[in-house]
Amino acid sequence: MITIPVAQPRFALSLALLTSTLLWLGGGGRLRADDAPVPDTLQQRIAACTACHGPHGEGTPDSGFFPRLAGKPAGYLARQLQDFKNGLRKYAPMEYTVRYLSPEYMQEIAQYFAAQQVPYSPSPVPRIAADAMKRGETLATQGDAARQVPACRACHGEQLTGVQPDIPGLVGLPYDYISSQLGSWRTKTRAMAAPDCMAQIVSRLSDADITAVSAYLATRQLPADMHAQPAGSVNPPLQCGVLGGKEQGA
Repeated sequence: MITIPVAQPRFALSLALLTSTLLWLGGGGRLRADDAPVPDTLQQRIAACTACHGPHGEGTPDSGFFPRLAGKPAGYLARQLQDFKNGLRKYAPMEYTVRYLSPEYMQEIAQYFAAQQVPYSPSPVPRIAADAMKRGETLATQGDAARQVPACRACHGEQLTGVQPDIPGLVGLPYDYISSQLGSWRTKTRAMAAPDCMAQIVSRLSDADITAVSAYLATRQLPADMHAQPAGSVNPPLQCGVLGGKEQGA
C-alpha cells in the first residue's frame, strides 16, 4: 500500500547554511580581512538553491522532495518564489531563503534555471496495481467529468511538459514530489492566487486518485521534446487566479 506524503517531510538545509549563503544574496555580504574573496556571480549567490536542487537545478530524483527547476517556465519559477515569500506556499527553508529577495532578483533566478538544459534522471518507480495505474492515466489524459476533474493535460499541455510562461511540466517529476504537492494543496500548505484551481481539483480527488495519478505521471515515458508548449496553446477549463480560464461547463 502506498502512503501519500502530504507535506515535504524534512528540513534539508541547516540554518547555518542558509545564513552563510544569504549573506551573498543580492551582494550584501562582508568579508573579514583574512577571508578569501567570494566571486560575485549569480551561481555563487544562488548557492542556497543549488545546495538542494542541484548545480543546474536538475533536482534529486532519488529522494524525490527537491524538484527539478531546470527548463521549467521562468514565469512559473518566479511565481513560486513569490508564493513562498507571500506565505502561499509553506516550507520554512524556502520561506527563509526568499524573505528579502526583490521581484527583480527572483526573476533573474527564475530565468537562470529556466535556461538550464540537463538530462532527466529516472526516479524510483512506485509499486502500484495495474488498475490503479490505468486510473491515473485516465485522470491525466481524460479527467473525470462526473467529479468535475479536468484532465491534467488540459492545462499542463498535450505531452504534460508545461506551457509558457506559467504552467509547469509534470512528466519527469518523482512520485513522492507529485503526491506530496497534491497533498499540500489538500492540507492548505500550498496555494496560489484566488481562485485556486488546483485546490478545487484536489478537493475532488480521493486518496486513491492522488496515488494513481502521481504514479502515472512519475512513470510516464518522457517525450522526445521536453520543452514547454508555446504561450496560448491551451485554454484552461477552470478559472485560475494566475492563468485565467473559464468555468467548467460554460
